[in-house]
Amino acid sequence: MNADGAARERELAAVVADEAMLLDAGRFDDWLALWDAEARYWVPLGGSEQADDERGQSLADEDRMLLELRVARLRHPRAHSLKPRVACQHVLQRSRVEHADDSAATLVTPFVYVEMQGADELLLAGRARHRLVRTEAGWKIREKRVDLLGAGRPLPAVQLFV
Repeated sequence: MNADGAARERELAAVVADEAMLLDAGRFDDWLALWDAEARYWVPLGGSEQADDERGQSLADEDRMLLELRVARLRHPRAHSLKPRVACQHVLQRSRVEHADDSAATLVTPFVYVEMQGADELLLAGRARHRLVRTEAGWKIREKRVDLLGAGRPLPAVQLFV
């Protein structure tokens, strides 16, 4: 890989790392600013075995408007399901660039996600596939697909974003 390719790979991986850091810090408005107007956040119930074009059963399938509504709920003082306070931690492995050109890129990142609320702890693992697009403001997330390990098993509610 040449120096330009290595620099682009670092730039793209930084978008994924920044997304996780903003979620972990509870900076949801800044996190939302990383997303493109045509955003899709998708957690298919079937995990990696669910086809890309299948919009059937999902743990989450949200466009930009639904992401904005969820962030507004997270800020609302009467969001009782968020009491006691909910916190999360994303542990990311190195992102692998599947495709990249001057206008779009796709990265796959294995992760472990921990969500804490009071004495309750939720641990999830899987792979996130980010589709990024270049805009005038820089790289934006067009789609994030989260394929959970052991998808389809009963899960408690996830309060934040995997």
